[in-house]
Amino acid sequence: MGVNLVKGQKVELRKTSGGALKKVVVGLGWDEAKHTSGGGGLLGILFGGGGQSNFDCDASAFVCVNGKVTSSEDIVYFGHLAHPTGAVKHMGDNLTGAGDGDDEQIVVSLEQLPQKYDKIIFVVNIYQARERKQHFGMIENAFIRICDAETNQELCKYNLSEHYDNMTAMIFGEIYRHNGQWKFSAIGQATTDNTVGDLAKRFL
Repeated sequence: MGVNLVKGQKVELRKTSGGALKKVVVGLGWDEAKHTSGGGGLLGILFGGGGQSNFDCDASAFVCVNGKVTSSEDIVYFGHLAHPTGAVKHMGDNLTGAGDGDDEQIVVSLEQLPQKYDKIIFVVNIYQARERKQHFGMIENAFIRICDAETNQELCKYNLSEHYDNMTAMIFGEIYRHNGQWKFSAIGQATTDNTVGDLAKRFL
């Protein structure tokens, strides 16, 4: 059973049996909020009943040098599924992997990532949020979890539980090197950024 984290908490990533982790799967998930309003309700509007656009969240990873994004090639998202090093790979939109609830997954080969990269930041934005008048207040049960890719064992999980009305993007958490060890930090910072590019500008 993985460690359940709270906002701002940091934890070292290690195999439960000891030894260094080689590869992790970062799973990100979310559900539509169960609010209803009037006849068809909000769910009908969001998920096709009212003829509107579907709710589309996109997960991305920023592979950083000294905590900063230094190249567009270091942004891994649905339009650029693999980092040039091959160490960070996005598994595609709406992928349900091992374990219930993962909507998208990003695989990180820790051993393969060159030393100059010291941090990987995981974010989620709502596609065309402003145009569709959608925000994270319409989402519940959002989480990020880290699993050992070799054993599929969950190492840690962070459930985002705050209210995020009018927020269109989220910095979920980050994996970073510290004294030769990999750690994970639960962030949960909501923003009003509309695209992955807008989010990336925060880390230039």
